[in-house]
Formats: sequence, C-alpha cells, structure tokens
Amino acid sequence: MKTRTEHDSMGPLQVPATALYQAQTQRAVQNFAIGGLQLPLSFIQALLQIKHAAASANLQLGLLDAKRAEAIMAAAEAQLANTDMQHYPLDVFQTGSATSSNMNVNEVLATLASRQLALDVHPNDHVNLGQSSNDTIPSAIHLSAATAIFQHLLPAVQHLQTAMVSKSQQIGHIVKTGRTHLMDAMPVSFSQILAGWQSQLANAEQQIQQQTTSLLQLAQGGTAVGTGINADPRFASEFCHHLSRITGLRLSPAKNFFSAIGSQDSAVATSGALKTLAVCLMKISNDLRWMNSGPLAGLAEIALPALQPGSSIMPGKVNPVIPEAVAMACAQVIGNDSSITIAGQSGNFELNVMLPLIAYNLLQSISLLSNSCTALAEQAIAGFTVQEDNISKTLALNPILVTALNPLIGYTKAAAIAKQAFSEKRPVLDVALEHTSFSRSELEQLLDPARLCQGGNISSA
Repeated sequence: MKTRTEHDSMGPLQVPATALYQAQTQRAVQNFAIGGLQLPLSFIQALLQIKHAAASANLQLGLLDAKRAEAIMAAAEAQLANTDMQHYPLDVFQTGSATSSNMNVNEVLATLASRQLALDVHPNDHVNLGQSSNDTIPSAIHLSAATAIFQHLLPAVQHLQTAMVSKSQQIGHIVKTGRTHLMDAMPVSFSQILAGWQSQLANAEQQIQQQTTSLLQLAQGGTAVGTGINADPRFASEFCHHLSRITGLRLSPAKNFFSAIGSQDSAVATSGALKTLAVCLMKISNDLRWMNSGPLAGLAEIALPALQPGSSIMPGKVNPVIPEAVAMACAQVIGNDSSITIAGQSGNFELNVMLPLIAYNLLQSISLLSNSCTALAEQAIAGFTVQEDNISKTLALNPILVTALNPLIGYTKAAAIAKQAFSEKRPVLDVALEHTSFSRSELEQLLDPARLCQGGNISSA
C-alpha cells in the first residue's frame, strides 16, 4: 500500500496515500481494532452537517475567513452528497468521547478544503473552531437520531397503522374466538384485534414523538466541559440557526450545557420509547404467528403471504418469516436499550464516556424498527387472508360463549353447561337448550358471537 506522511501533535505517521483522513484518524485505526463495527452513515452525515453549520456560524461571527469557511462548507456538501465510508473507517469501540470520529471528519474536510484552496486548512484550528468533541459528538447523536426518527421511523409507524385500518375495512366484520392465557375466551372481531394493535402503535408513536423535543436541543457551544471555553458566546445560537436551515429541524442550544455533555439522558429516554415500540411489534408478530400456525395442527385462523420455502428438508412447508424476522429485530432493540442504559450511567463528572456505543445502538434501533414496521405493513398485514371456515367451526363449539348467560342463569349453571358442551364436543347452544327455559331463537340471539363482541350486559335483551 502506498502511503504519505502526515503529522499531528504526537509526530509523523504514515497514512494510506488515497485516504482523505490524516494522522489522528490513522492512529485510531491502529489503536481500535476491537469490534469491526463502523459508526453508521447517518451519524457521519450528522457530523458533516455540524461542521458545515459551524463553518457558517464562524464566518458569520467573523471568526473564520471567507475562503476557508466556504471551502469547508463546500467539502461538507460534497461529502454529504456522496459519503464514501472508506474515509470514515473507525471502530465503534474507541475512545469514549468519540474524539477520534470527530477528528476523522475534521481531517477529511481539512484535506478537501486545503486541496481546493491550495492553502492550509487545519482540522483543529479551522474545521473544529469553537468546538470540542465533547459537545460535537452529543450533538451528532441527537441530530442523527432526530433525523432518522422524523424521516424514517415515524412515517413507517404511521404506514403500518394505515395498513391496519385498510385491513380492518376488508375483514373487520369477521368474528373469531378470543384467547386469554392461550385458552379459548369470549369472541372478538378482527376490527377489534386490528384496532388494539393500532392503538398500541399510536401510543408508542406518541412516546417517541415526546422524546424528540429533547433531541432537538444540542450540546454544541458547551465545548470541553460545558463552560463554553474557546467558543464565542454567540456561537451556540448562531450554529443552531444555520444547522436548522440545513436540516429543516427546529434545533436550539441545550438549556444546560453541563447536563447535555455530562449525561445522555435524552438518548436513554428515547431508547426507552423505542423499546416500547419493539415490545408492541413483537406482540403483533407473535399474534400473527399464532393465528397463522398450522395449517392442520395449529390454529389456522389466518394465512400469511407465502414468501419463500420454509424448510430445506420438508417440501411444501411455508413459515411466517416476516413476523419471525421482526421479532428478532425487536429482541435486538430491547438488548440495545439495556446497553444504552448502562452507557448512560457512564457520565463521569463532566463527560459521558460511552458516546460511540450510544450512537451506534440508538441508530441501529431506529433503523431496525423503521424497517420492521414497513415489512409488517407490506409483507404481512396487507396480504394475510382469513380462514373463515376454520374460524366458524371452532367458534360454534366454543363453550366459553356460555359466559353471556351468566346474568340470566348464574355462574354455576353456566359452568356446568360449558363443561358438558366441551366433553360432548357439542355446540354450547344445543346443551343450553336442554338445561334452560330459553327457546332456540332466544339462545341464538343471546349467544350470537357478533353480538357478544359488543360487550355489555345482555340480561335485558
């Protein structure tokens, strides 16, 4: 490999000749060969946007000359338009402040800006002017997470809810046996099932939206420890003004820089909201898997779309692959939340020292949930069909329907009818006809599954 010599405060170092980064990044490449996990594209792009806004703010404040500022902004724009991740090679498991990643972006932009101007643009003195890794990386976590939530996650959650509304319009009138403890219970309609799922999603969506308010508040301007050393007092507000213009988000300086740098409470809270959505999606996925089970020895209430062969040895087997994949993604999100929780506790004095891990896991969780919602909407909810014959057979034999007679004949007598109906494998209506004074037409009305879905006390019917 051809190399070139670069220098930093520790001396000269050989760097790959084609690399846009410089010595500090190369040292990190050599030091941190631990996880083989790169910080994601969305995080790098957030850093590029931050550097663009910082150069613009420093130009506006008269702290950076126009040539250098414009060259840095042009370099950032070029990298945003075509982000080549080979120039951002650093491992997630690096210095806890992610100073290496901050310097990585500083060096790439300094290299490109220097080439454009044929004039020295320094990664620290110019690109990083008025900034510290300690306020830049927390700001990048907030910015990248908020961007991913607004652009991908919330639309995906809403798309899944829309798919459920559409499905309910198609099949909502169909009534099936409800289940509690996995055992037969009172009947429910598909409109009620789908509405229950949708309500879960709406609640999870609301929790996530509530957390974005704190994500839009940035640590930038607090610099090293929160005091704002080496930053113009006007920098934070000017920076947020320019970054808001670039991103379309309503960003503002954090109310307290010490909190924003020393803790990652907003990321922890956001991860908790993401975990709630993961739990919701896992419940929906498992409901779909159970209802799809069979086709002969399971519930066989619905048939999910047949997407691929399900076995390498059993011909004709088809499995509920999308709900399974989503359930695994949700398990990963729940694990990520535990990791983020532990990392959030590592705010030692004036700096959290697990920032790269928080960034990686938070963005992975957002991506997994976004893709999971889309997959469920388009490859499971939209295409499943109802096995009405199977549903009707089991519904007619469901002895728990006798619950509707409790107010009229009492719990004890109703239980006896239910047990006899189950043991004799007869419809509960036929057994109730033998042991009550109601006519068949009265019992048909009292035990009508569709009517029982409406709830309430039927004793006055």
